[in-house]
Amino acid sequence: MSDRQTTPPGYIVVEGPIGVGKTSLVNRLAKSFSAETLLEAVEENPFLDRFYNDGRQAAFPTQLFFLFQRSRQLQGLRQRDMFRSALVADYMLEKDRLFAEINLDKDELKLYEQVYGGVAMEAPSPDLVVYLQAPIDVLMERIRKRGRPQERRMDALYLKRLSDAYTDFFYHYDKSPLLIINAAEINPVDREKDYQLLLEQICTVRSGKHYFNPAPLLL
Repeated sequence: MSDRQTTPPGYIVVEGPIGVGKTSLVNRLAKSFSAETLLEAVEENPFLDRFYNDGRQAAFPTQLFFLFQRSRQLQGLRQRDMFRSALVADYMLEKDRLFAEINLDKDELKLYEQVYGGVAMEAPSPDLVVYLQAPIDVLMERIRKRGRPQERRMDALYLKRLSDAYTDFFYHYDKSPLLIINAAEINPVDREKDYQLLLEQICTVRSGKHYFNPAPLLL
């Protein structure tokens, strides 16, 4: 990589709906930039299996567990030494409220908002947010291929609501530079040419909103 490509933003967040490839990309970016990772420990949530099996009954405790978990992790980030190595994360705190608005009923959401106000804090703003987008059929296929047992009952309607919520959120987002990626046509995790193109974009964007939607490369 060129000299410019070896100086990425210090704190990068990769976001997007379930199945879009956030964590895989985070791990690859961290390796390229010799960065630390901040990852959601989804497997630690004891309510998640029940949520996928019977969403209404387990939605509220599932959401609260994630809220407390994410808040603790990001609290540690605020106390992090600014001179340590770069950091790449696979979530931002704002996603918690986004999921809550989809998963909770009116009364649960009202109670959630009270809890959120008590535990959430102003998390450090990323130096760059990478937002991955993909059509619902692509997300469903990727979820099927990775074969996580708790996601077997994931349906297209839920993913559509989630994707629409992400689209609306990032349409209005302006806290950090934003790079929006068409993750359906390119594969920066498995295809080296795609990945190198994305690296160049990541190391170039320093302000504003940008779209990365290159024509798919022929193998």
